[in-house]
Amino acid sequence: MMRLLVLVILMLGFGTQLLAAAGAPPVSEEFGLLRERMVSRFAGRVPREWGETVTGVRTRIKNATDKVIALTFDACGSSSGKGFDASLVAFLEREQVPATLFMSGRWIEANPELFKRLAGTSLFEIANHGDRHRPASVVGRKAYGIDGTRDVGELVDEIELNARRIAATTGKRPGFYRSGTAHYDEVAVEVAAALDQQVAGFSVLGDAGATFSAEQVRKALLQAPPGAVALLHMNHPGSGTAAGVMAAIPELKRRGFRFVRLSELPLE
Repeated sequence: MMRLLVLVILMLGFGTQLLAAAGAPPVSEEFGLLRERMVSRFAGRVPREWGETVTGVRTRIKNATDKVIALTFDACGSSSGKGFDASLVAFLEREQVPATLFMSGRWIEANPELFKRLAGTSLFEIANHGDRHRPASVVGRKAYGIDGTRDVGELVDEIELNARRIAATTGKRPGFYRSGTAHYDEVAVEVAAALDQQVAGFSVLGDAGATFSAEQVRKALLQAPPGAVALLHMNHPGSGTAAGVMAAIPELKRRGFRFVRLSELPLE
């Protein structure tokens, strides 16, 4: 109810420093105007695609011939996904393996001090996993039983509020966005681009939403081709993700792979 009230006030053009969600930076009249512009710009657009690899989603490193791989870890923040895999992150830090961490607003709200610590580590870059971890739709499509954003206005809230939350702490606006569930329609991808957010998909399903066993995670990563973007999770400490990653990385290094953050090389 409070979130709806704030957005109504913004659309009417009143107020300059109202909070849109717990833990979010102040929302200004400028935000309301941005939202209004996006709604007007994409009015009447009917999406034709729905899924993880719709038009505009970047899934791999462009023209990769060298043995490079980008590890990405989602922190979703659902009722069962607000945890932190400390052993996984400690391993990455110890082995100096860079990675891109996609954090939702819900996870950040549940783990504010961890967020600040990880955001202050140059080994990692922080990316946008949406304010409420919702599928990116302009017509309310669902994925895995999770309601997507119902229209362009809600999608702008989902992307922009968390981008500003991250920027307020890190001093740097995230350049990459991955929706909750990694599902989109192609119009939603265009909206993200209009908000200067590059939509980052994946080419290697690393842990299937933290449901893979350690051996399945290891095998998935060892099958990664040059230029792969691997999708894993950092918010399920009881899963097989950490053990699988720990088993795979030494072998990938032995094979000559190097690890990069998404911002280091262009995606396609």
